[in-house]
Amino acid sequence: MRKSRKVASAVCIIILACAVSVPLASADWAMFRANPSHTGVGTGPPALTPKLLWNFTADGTVESSPVVANGVVYIGSNGGDVYALNARDGKEIWTYTTGRWVESSADVSNGVVYIGSDDNKLYALNATNGHITWSYSTGDSNFVISSPTVLNDVVYFGSFINTIGGADNFTGYDYAFNATSGVQLWNFTTRGGVASSSAVVGGVVYFGSEDSNVYALNAANGVKLWNYTTGGFVVSSPAVVDGVVYVGSDDHNVYALNAANGDKIWNYTTGGYVESSPAVLNGVVYVGSDAGNVYALNASNGDKLWNFTMGSGVESSPAVVRGVVYEGSGEFNDGDICALNATNGEEIWSYPNNGFVVSSPAVVDGVMYIGSYNSDEVCALGVLPSSSNNLYVAVGVTAALIIVAATVVVLMLQKRYRSAR
Repeated sequence: MRKSRKVASAVCIIILACAVSVPLASADWAMFRANPSHTGVGTGPPALTPKLLWNFTADGTVESSPVVANGVVYIGSNGGDVYALNARDGKEIWTYTTGRWVESSADVSNGVVYIGSDDNKLYALNATNGHITWSYSTGDSNFVISSPTVLNDVVYFGSFINTIGGADNFTGYDYAFNATSGVQLWNFTTRGGVASSSAVVGGVVYFGSEDSNVYALNAANGVKLWNYTTGGFVVSSPAVVDGVVYVGSDDHNVYALNAANGDKIWNYTTGGYVESSPAVLNGVVYVGSDAGNVYALNASNGDKLWNFTMGSGVESSPAVVRGVVYEGSGEFNDGDICALNATNGEEIWSYPNNGFVVSSPAVVDGVMYIGSYNSDEVCALGVLPSSSNNLYVAVGVTAALIIVAATVVVLMLQKRYRSAR
C-alpha cells in the first residue's frame, strides 16, 4: 500500500505540473468576419465599456478591418503599410510596406499573415517579424481589395481589373492558392470586380461580384456550382449558416439564398445600398445599410425584428459577441461606434469617433478593435483582461485535473485492494 500511495502522489504531482503549463484557450479573431463561414461572431467575453485603451496613428486612412491573433493586432492602411501592433498597448511590433493602398483585411494562419494590396499583390508575411514568405502578382491594375480566407492550407481571395476605365467594365477573378507554397490551384473569372471576401463552407466557396452576382464554386477546382443575380453590385461578403447564404447588394436588399442551389429564400429591402457583410447568430441576421440603420432580421423569413438608427451610412460590418452587436458608421463626416443589445437593439454604449468608419470591428477578450477612415487611427475600446483573471482560470483548471487524477488513483487502489483480498 505504501508503494501505491507513492505512485498516487507522483501522478498528482505530474498532473499539477502539466496543468500549470497548459496554455489557456484563446478567443482570437484571426480573419475577416472571424471564421471561414464569415458569421461575424466572436467567442470570448464582450466589450462592455467604451473606455479608450489606446489608439495608433497609421500613415494613411484605415479601411482595412483589424484581426487579432496571439495578442497581436494586424491591420493595413491606405498609406500602403501592414502593421502588427501589441493588442494590450497598441505599440508597433513591425511594419511591412507594400506598393499601394491596403484595403484588404488579413487572415492569420499557421504563423503567416495573408493580406492583399492595391499594388495588385497578395502577400504572405511572417506573423512574428513581417518578413515576406511569398507574394503573388495578379497583373497590372488588378487590385486585391478582397480579404483572404485560409482553410485547410488553401488561401481564397478575389481581385478586379479595370479593363476600360468605367465602373461597368471590370473583370473580376476569384483565386485559390496553396497557402504554404504560393502555387496557384485555380482561378475563376467574373464580369465584375471581386471585392467581396470568400466564405468557405463544406467544400464550397461563396462570394459576390460587381457583376451583380453571388457565386458558389467547388473549392477543390473552382468549377461554378451556381450563381444568383441581384440588381446591383455585390460588395458584401456572404455569411453561410445552416445551409443558407446571407448577403447584401447595392440594390438595397439583403438576401437569403439556398446554399445548395442558389434559390432565393427571401429578401429584405432597406433604404440604401448594402455593402455591409451580415453577421448571423441564433436565428438572427445583423447587417448595416447606407440608409443609416443596423437591422436585425429573422434568419428564417427575413422579417425585421428591430433596427437602430446610426445617423449616417453604415458600410462597416457588425460583430456579435455574447448578446452584444458592435457597429461603426459615418459617411464623409464624423461617425460613431456603438454597442447594441442583440435582442432588442437598444444602445448599450456609444463612442464618438474622430472619423467615419468603414473598417469592421473585431472583439477579443473584452476589447473591441476598429479602424477609422479620415482620422488615420486604429483604436482599442474596452477593459483589458487582468493577469489575475488568467490565474483564477489556471487554478480552476489545475484543481479540476487534480480531482480527476485523484479519483482515478483512488479507484485503482480500491480495485487492487479488492483483488488482494
